Amino acid sequence: MDRQTISRLAHARHPVAAPLSDGSVGALLDRALAPDEEGRALDLGCGRAAWLLRALSARPRWRAVGVEVDAAALDLARESAEALGVQRRVALHHQDAREFAGPGRFELVLNVGATHVFGGLLPALAAAREFLAPGGRVLVGEGFWERDPSSAALASLGATREEYADLATTVDRVTADGWTPVAGHVSGQEEWDDYEFSWTGSLAEWALDHPEHPDAADARAAADLHRVEWLHGYRGTLGFVTLLLRQG
Repeated sequence: MDRQTISRLAHARHPVAAPLSDGSVGALLDRALAPDEEGRALDLGCGRAAWLLRALSARPRWRAVGVEVDAAALDLARESAEALGVQRRVALHHQDAREFAGPGRFELVLNVGATHVFGGLLPALAAAREFLAPGGRVLVGEGFWERDPSSAALASLGATREEYADLATTVDRVTADGWTPVAGHVSGQEEWDDYEFSWTGSLAEWALDHPEHPDAADARAAADLHRVEWLHGYRGTLGFVTLLLRQG
């Protein structure tokens, strides 16, 4: 089973692919988008476009563009857009976000949990800057080390110690790159645990519900491995911060 399919099944009940509760997502969007304003939002690596659809459903004067390499995730996004009645206000592109060269500028550019597409946090911000309208905002979500990672944590994540920094250093790097944080949210342990139990549970449940599927064993193995890596490896070590940024 390929990674895109695993991720899509694992996020069946948690379409925002990051450890954020519904309340946290709503609060960040309320801070980023004024409901009485008119504007456009772009999500570079949108997955099922959960952020964009949540934004549009409460803001009738906003339009959005999502870019995603997983065609099946975009099919789910289109179904959700139709169910919400916002399909005419969102354009979804099946494309590598690094190759996207869409028209115009955007009042909000999002990249939450997908900075790896560009090779890390600062390259993702550089890409976002190219699409940002004057006075616009960027909503970016990135991992950081809550504490010095053990060898077990690094092995579980398939990461190096240098891949992330602590929270203070992460924010320092952003400000040194010319950005000003105007809001932010650090995901709590309860949000992390809910996310990871949803991720592993949704994938395992799919395997239990489809025992004759040729990928069922692979899905169950992926869920079991991920649960062990999380609980015995990086739980309490890997953090996640979502920052609302402006230039200057």
